[in-house]
Amino acid sequence: MFIELAEHLRCPLAHDGRHSCVLMPERLEHRDVVAGAVACPVCRREYPIAGGIADLRHPDDDLPVPDLTEQPVLPPALDVAALLALRGAGGYIVLVGSAGHLAEGLADTLDGVHVIVVNPPAGLGAAPTHSVLRGGRALPLQTSMARGVVVGEEHAREPWLAEGARLLLRGLRLVALREGIACDGLERLASGSGMTLGQRI
Repeated sequence: MFIELAEHLRCPLAHDGRHSCVLMPERLEHRDVVAGAVACPVCRREYPIAGGIADLRHPDDDLPVPDLTEQPVLPPALDVAALLALRGAGGYIVLVGSAGHLAEGLADTLDGVHVIVVNPPAGLGAAPTHSVLRGGRALPLQTSMARGVVVGEEHAREPWLAEGARLLLRGLRLVALREGIACDGLERLASGSGMTLGQRI
């Protein structure tokens, strides 16, 4: 997990106000945390980091994460990058579920933008091109921290769509890898070719 991502992590429990988690690294490789923990300063819960992956799932979260054992047919990373319409380097994009298969391609295309994969598909681990997090019904990231969000087909429903919209900075875009979806807080710009494009209002 990219060390600077720690300030954008959020406890999965609902707390008043904006409280960043506290990083407690045990092992670092360059700027990546390989082992350690993330702690919430409000409820004092600790969430482990192992193999470079931060697991911020809450044990009482009974919402099953969709099965990602089969790799879906995904659009080219260049097409998704064009829909996100990002200009310039810096910041983060978030890929949810099977959209994580686009991590390497998007990292190459969007040079200088760090990729975060939440609820990764099977076999996708942490790498220099991207950070990996596990979460439940709440994506474990702060509100208005992402320059773009891409939601895999199996996650393109509530509560993950609303969570994806929450992560976006105002005026920036979410790509859902499913047609015809709608979400509060997003203006739908286009739908077709297996995707829906929305912009945060």
